[in-house]
Amino acid sequence: MDYRRPVEALIPGVQGRVLGVLSRTSTELTMRTVAQLAGVSAQQASVVIGRLVELGVVERRDVPPASLVRLVADNLAARAVASVANLRSAALERLSALAADITPPPASLVVFGSFARGEAGPGSDVDVLAVRPPELTYGADGEWVDSLGRWGDQATRAIGNPVNLVEVEIAELPGLLSGPGPSVWHDAARDGVVIAGAPLTAVARAA
Repeated sequence: MDYRRPVEALIPGVQGRVLGVLSRTSTELTMRTVAQLAGVSAQQASVVIGRLVELGVVERRDVPPASLVRLVADNLAARAVASVANLRSAALERLSALAADITPPPASLVVFGSFARGEAGPGSDVDVLAVRPPELTYGADGEWVDSLGRWGDQATRAIGNPVNLVEVEIAELPGLLSGPGPSVWHDAARDGVVIAGAPLTAVARAA
């Protein structure tokens, strides 16, 4: 899935581009501005917007010499488009909900990399750092390994992009975060989105 422009990914062509622009703002835009932001001609934007106005998805207000347009906030179809535009936030919420079934719970589960930064395209993996619970030892962690693996499979199905899991022990974390940078560990601590457990810096301090 292209989480940078999800509306355009699901609705191809000029209509998807126009809806993508309108879904990312609640402010009225001129039709010329919509065309420029969508990367289409003014004529193409005019035709598509006219169709969307007829459908009740877009409202147009004429302020000569310009026409101002935006999605109709109360329209159900417009709300659905806006929900798609916010797909990354919904995906993170879903990943967090699924993580509630990981047994035993991770000390920290953090999405980092391009997905955390809002830059994940259709070919992007979703990088996830899993900090193992302190009571686990290798060889006696079958339940953890199985449930974390199931979470990874469910997460991949839910968001459409492959999940790349990286596991670390709590004891390793302080050294990784204090090591020379820049590194993926620093990125995860700085830009990562915590979906279960505590932030990495808090876990490292308690280690």
